Amino acid sequence: MLKKTAFATAIAAASLATFSQAQAAEYQIDTEGQHAFVQFKISHLGFSYILGTFEEFDGQFSYDPEDLEASSVEMEVQVSSLNTNHAERDRHFLSSDFLDASEYPTATFTSTGFESTGENEGVVIGELTLHGETQEIEMPVTLMGEGDDPWGNYRAGFEGSTMLTLDDFGIDMSDFPESMHELELYVTFEGIRQ
Repeated sequence: MLKKTAFATAIAAASLATFSQAQAAEYQIDTEGQHAFVQFKISHLGFSYILGTFEEFDGQFSYDPEDLEASSVEMEVQVSSLNTNHAERDRHFLSSDFLDASEYPTATFTSTGFESTGENEGVVIGELTLHGETQEIEMPVTLMGEGDDPWGNYRAGFEGSTMLTLDDFGIDMSDFPESMHELELYVTFEGIRQ
């Protein structure tokens, strides 16, 4: 159920740098330590919101603070790991009515560019593939911080969010109120420098 943004994700979200690749630091997103999240928010019939997360994903990014516009990111999400804390609803979301996880088990995001918009802020541009459809999306992102951690690693952390139009990914929402035709994708993660 994700469209123009970070899936990934997203999204996203995320690799930042390719400044003559030898100088760009490579980071592995820290999913083992539960320091990364791919989440979404979608209206429930215009009355409230459904919040969900994808619990299984992996990714890496490149980041060089001296050349932010060369940054890059790749992520892959296991669609069947969706969790909205309601088993029956999750089964419906994963069915052919929506995400069709048996036919399209993964969602991927690969960045194609990065535009700096201010100190520690920018927009990641890339291709999000969801439900068998690939669309270019843009996701505003923020560098939350970087530095040494207590265990001898060097980390950098980012967050970003974007709105996705589900119809752009071939997910038919015509039987639902217009407020449900879009969802917000939110991605936050720490990466460990390799």
